[in-house]
Amino acid sequence: MAIEAELKAVVRDPETLLRLLEDRYGVGRAEVYRDTYYDAPDGSLTGEDRELRIRTVHGPDDTRTVLTYKGARVDASGSKPEAETRVEDAEAAHEIVRGLGFVARIAFEKRCRNYRFREDGRNLLATLVRVPEIDGTFIELETVAAAESDLAPALVVVRSVLTRLGIAEDDLTTEQYTDAVAAARP
Repeated sequence: MAIEAELKAVVRDPETLLRLLEDRYGVGRAEVYRDTYYDAPDGSLTGEDRELRIRTVHGPDDTRTVLTYKGARVDASGSKPEAETRVEDAEAAHEIVRGLGFVARIAFEKRCRNYRFREDGRNLLATLVRVPEIDGTFIELETVAAAESDLAPALVVVRSVLTRLGIAEDDLTTEQYTDAVAAARP
């Protein structure tokens, strides 16, 4: 399974970062993600640092749904093996997952602006993120590592781009949105 080589950071100056992204990579694609994370009734997926998610993405021209499984983190960056596929019928996907015995653990919305580009021979995705239920703006920068042996070189590229965008090592975070949203809810 390929590994999503990803770093996430708190953005201290969202307006400046937005200008940098737009100057370097063009106008980003505004999208709203509606995520539902599922777990086994005993919480074993979460307990083993694994994820099962159905995400419906609402963009300016289309709506699409993807089913994602992420394995446990493979290093301190928080990068995880990931398998993802597009599904044609969002409600059917939810019914299938529930029918297999999984329960919705948490659902929330992310407001994103996405930038796709190539750097050092890699396809990258930079996503500027706001989650209405939590304070702050975040940037996620990811690429795909074909195997664990490719993860370190992939993360070098990701770190290099983040540095050029003014993101410091101190800004990096491994806190997951699911945990932050759960903590923010009564």
